[in-house]
Amino acid sequence: MTDMLRRLVAKRVHDPEAIAEAAANRVRAKSPFNDKGRTMIIAADHPARGANAVGGNPSAMADRGRLLERLCLALERPGVTGVLATADVIDDLLLLGVLDGKTVLGSMNRTGLAGSSFEIDDRFACYDAEAIERMRFDGGKTLTRICLGDPATPSVLENTAKAVNELADRKLIAMVEPFLSVWADGRIKNDLSPDAVIKSITIAAGLGRSSAYTWLKLPVVDDMERVLASSTLPAVLLGGEVKDPDAAFAAWQRALTQPTVQGLVVGRSLLYPHDGDVAKAVDTAVGLL
Repeated sequence: MTDMLRRLVAKRVHDPEAIAEAAANRVRAKSPFNDKGRTMIIAADHPARGANAVGGNPSAMADRGRLLERLCLALERPGVTGVLATADVIDDLLLLGVLDGKTVLGSMNRTGLAGSSFEIDDRFACYDAEAIERMRFDGGKTLTRICLGDPATPSVLENTAKAVNELADRKLIAMVEPFLSVWADGRIKNDLSPDAVIKSITIAAGLGRSSAYTWLKLPVVDDMERVLASSTLPAVLLGGEVKDPDAAFAAWQRALTQPTVQGLVVGRSLLYPHDGDVAKAVDTAVGLL
C-alpha cells in the first residue's frame, strides 16, 4: 500500500495533468449493465460528507490507502459495473488505471455534512454536469433529502432539478437519491417507512424539465412492491450500513424482482464487510443479480 500511495502522491505533485490524461484515455463502458443485464455500482462518496464510520470504527473510511485497496479489489470482481464517488477518489482510481470499461458516476453534492446543523442545506460543491461530461463519465448522483420542517428544502429541490436538467441536456444519467427526512434530537433522520419513501419518490421523480435520463437510488424497506409501483423511472437499490448481511441480501434479492429495479449501488457493506472478505461480499451481491 505504501508504494501505491507514494506513486499517487508523486503524480499529484509532479504531474497533475495525468488525471485529465487518464480520463481522456480511459476505455468507457459500452453500457451501464453487466452480461446479466444488471448494474452493480460500488459507492465510495461517504467520506466527503464526513461520514467515515463503519460499525464501531468512527474513522474506517478515513484511511484513504485502505479504502483504495478495497475499491480496487471490488472493481476487479466479475459483474461489477462501476463506481460512484467524489473527484478526489475518482482521480485516484484514474491514476491507478482501474476504471477501464466501468461506469463512472460523479457525486455532486456533499455539503450537507453528517451531524451538522445545516445538514439539509446540501449544496452542490462537488462535480457538476460540465465536468462530468468533460471527464467522459456516465452521469452524476444527487442526495436529495426532503425535510418539510426545514426552510432549506426548496433550494435542495431547486438545485437537484438544475442538476437533472444539465445532465439530461448532455444525455447523462441523473441518479437521484431521495429521502423524506426529519429533525429529531438535533439530528437529521431519514424516514424509512414505506409511505415516506413513496412520497420521496413521487417528489424526486418530478424534478427537472425532463425525466428521460433520471434514475432513482432507493433504500430497501418494507412493502417494496408498493413502494416501487410509485414511479416508472429506473431504480437502483442502495445498501447502506448492513448489520445483518443475510437479512440484507435476502431483502435485496426480493426487491430485485421488481420491474423498475436495474441493480445495486452499495458501498460500506461490501467494502467493509463484517468478516473482512471484500471479494466474498461483492461476489455474493453480484450473485443476487
